[in-house]
Amino acid sequence: MLFSYLYCMKNAPIGIFDSGIGGLTIGYAIKEKLPNENIIYFGDTKHLPYGEKSSKAIQSFSKKIVRFLIAKNCKAIVIACNSASSVAFNVVEKEAENLSLFNVIDPVVEEVVKVCADYDIGVIGTKATIQSNIYEHKIKELCNSSKVSSLATPLLAPMIEEGFISEKISHTVITNYLSNKKLANIDLLILACTHYPLIHQEIKEYYNGRVNVIDSANIVAEYIYKQLNKHNLLNNSKTTQHHFYVSNYTKSFEQSAKFFFKEDVKLEEVNLF
Repeated sequence: MLFSYLYCMKNAPIGIFDSGIGGLTIGYAIKEKLPNENIIYFGDTKHLPYGEKSSKAIQSFSKKIVRFLIAKNCKAIVIACNSASSVAFNVVEKEAENLSLFNVIDPVVEEVVKVCADYDIGVIGTKATIQSNIYEHKIKELCNSSKVSSLATPLLAPMIEEGFISEKISHTVITNYLSNKKLANIDLLILACTHYPLIHQEIKEYYNGRVNVIDSANIVAEYIYKQLNKHNLLNNSKTTQHHFYVSNYTKSFEQSAKFFFKEDVKLEEVNLF
């Protein structure tokens, strides 16, 4: 019976959620790092972007989504949103107490503090993430000698959702934010929003090698791989199924999801709210 239970758990899907397409950067990295895993993705498109919502609202949305993913028998859930990871992780832990629950902040912080004594660290993210001050708190908790400078960049996520990437508009907005004096002397920049890997190259080009730009997607995927392997929960199946759900269906979102996840994607709308 125990073997049968463990086998079922291994084959159970990984649930991933975000307010929009940003979490697909995490989903794609997980698919690449753990190619035998089944994935269920939920995009709360009815309420995007989370970065402009109150903590109470984000917590409420997150709890309902986690319950949905639990009902889909997920063995692990990834909060693929920095805003939700910042203000809702401790709340949804109670909902998912029998599952592996991951956020997108802790793996990045653990990676960054390996060199914290040598770098001035910059953080860019949504208003919700930056106002929570969670990156500075967690980094200084592990390395109190580090210097952390944070800047809210609220136009970036909606800009990316609208498809303005590698264009004059995105170049202007990115340049305006990164030239802020708060980030003037940084050596390392954390992209504290899962949308931002989609403009990673533009940000790197702005710095022209002067700043190490940290993309969370691969770091998070590697962390999840190690944790599932540690607990003997890796799926060995060669056949996988990925399912995509949204709270508000639009054709443009489906096309964006297909592009960013790099495979055929069919969205199913579900009403959780």
